[in-house]
Amino acid sequence: MSAPARQATFREVFAVREFRPLFGTFLLSTAGDELARVALTVLVYQRTNSPLLSALTFAIGHFPWLLGGPFLSTLADRLPRHRVLIWVDVARAVLLAAMAVPGLPLWVLLVLLFFVSMCAPPFESARSALMADVLDGDRYAVATSLTNISLQLSQVVGFVAAGALVAVLNPSAALLIDAVTFAVSALWLAARLERRPAPLSEVPRQSFLHDTGEGLRLIRRTPRLLAIVALLWVGTLFGYASEGVAVPWADELGRGAAGLGVLLAANPLGVTIGGLVLARLVSPERRERLVTPLVVLSLVPIAVAGVVGMVAGPGAVSFATVVALLFVSGLGAAWVIPLNVSFVQAVPSAYRGRAFGVAVSGLYGVQGLGALVAGLTAEGVPASAVVALSGAVGLLAVAPVLVAYRRTQGSVASASAGEGPSGA
Repeated sequence: MSAPARQATFREVFAVREFRPLFGTFLLSTAGDELARVALTVLVYQRTNSPLLSALTFAIGHFPWLLGGPFLSTLADRLPRHRVLIWVDVARAVLLAAMAVPGLPLWVLLVLLFFVSMCAPPFESARSALMADVLDGDRYAVATSLTNISLQLSQVVGFVAAGALVAVLNPSAALLIDAVTFAVSALWLAARLERRPAPLSEVPRQSFLHDTGEGLRLIRRTPRLLAIVALLWVGTLFGYASEGVAVPWADELGRGAAGLGVLLAANPLGVTIGGLVLARLVSPERRERLVTPLVVLSLVPIAVAGVVGMVAGPGAVSFATVVALLFVSGLGAAWVIPLNVSFVQAVPSAYRGRAFGVAVSGLYGVQGLGALVAGLTAEGVPASAVVALSGAVGLLAVAPVLVAYRRTQGSVASASAGEGPSGA
């Protein structure tokens, strides 16, 4: 009987030379992305005084994943991953520097922002795949937990920094600062990453479209991957639908704009704490077994919070109760961390960029769909009722997916990997 896997520490993860630039540039990129979106949103609103156009500007960052995420992510498998990371950051630095030029027509700014956002799928796919290449065993699980936690914090820092920089300087200056962060990121990656060949360099070259389709076919023909992706999408669809009615829900609870930030921050704070607990206090063997109870924990408090809002009405006690329940839901939402590890373990290295692109593209899609459906439903019923429904219906919808996921535990993608690029 093999010995249990040893739990890794943060020190051991940071001791890996290549992880440090991958992690550091991830923080720079995330904060920089939020800085650019906020700065340009302010700039568009200043010029047009249109809430719709400013909201569209803020949302542009999600479009590339939906429109071409799987296609663009193929670059992470067809080209050397270190080269993809470096040149994508160079491209973003150049594009953002161009956006900082004063007096550019609004349509030019929006087009440039779209191309900046188009850089995200290949960069994130290459970074995620390379992380699995440089970290083994439980170090990858701990690094994934650390990355998810830092994502929450860097987004907050990016938003706060953007607001401060736009207020003190101007949107163009903030965009130029963002360009500098990407230039620094490119230099850091170029100096510290090892040169590895492209994962598909030893495989007969197929068309770009064929390689893109292989990522989709790998997931479709591998029960384990199909179950993982289905759980990710369904759990996220209902777990985050309540964010689509956050504004009217805060009004119903009697807090309005003042309480909106607290309402939205409760879940990410729970994810942060839950991620730390999983990384440091839970053994590698137990993390995957905890996925099912954590998924349930992420949805039950949402249903209860909606009921509390309907029954208790506005007031300090009901608001505090709802915030506490959303925090507990965030603790449960840390299920995405061991699920991420299971996903990487089930994907052959040569497919990781494309498979990651498919998973994340669908993730962005269901997040938008959940918020849209929740918002449309709230046109006819109270926001609290929408929240209660999202949690309750989510529990019903995720049950068969959890059953399929548990049935595939312990299986691997080796059979699919052995088929090669044209095995579908």
